[in-house]
Amino acid sequence: MKNSNLIGLKEADCKKIAEKLNVLLANYSIFYQNTRGAHWNIKGNDFFTLHLKFEELYDGLVLKIDEIAERILTLGYTPHHNFSDYQKLSAIQESKEVNDGNKCVLNILDSFKTVIELQRELLEITEAAGDEGTNAQMSGYITEQEKLIWMYNAYLGK
Repeated sequence: MKNSNLIGLKEADCKKIAEKLNVLLANYSIFYQNTRGAHWNIKGNDFFTLHLKFEELYDGLVLKIDEIAERILTLGYTPHHNFSDYQKLSAIQESKEVNDGNKCVLNILDSFKTVIELQRELLEITEAAGDEGTNAQMSGYITEQEKLIWMYNAYLGK
């Protein structure tokens, strides 16, 4: 029996949601790697502050990557796992600037903007499909990320 039948969702809805979740997974995966690069390579007066903040951020991102992949599996589909797939699907690009703290924070803010937009699109799709599981997951992510945006903007003095 298909997972969609077991969790009470239509197969076509599960497919559409899983495809969008794979796009989100790709964006999170590149966001994660960019944040790891910033953590490893940050230099300057704010090294001690940003080094720790970037580590906190990538620890949270890797958990979300796992949760998104598991949600795709719950819906009965296969999460992408190749970085080449991520590069094709992701709006977030690999960061070349990983030494300058302000540029790294700006990149993080842009990445949050991208994933929040995707998560809001998923909210619309999952609400229409009656997919409370994915909807609650995305809603929780957005709430957390909006606060982080405020904090990173405060760091920049905005």
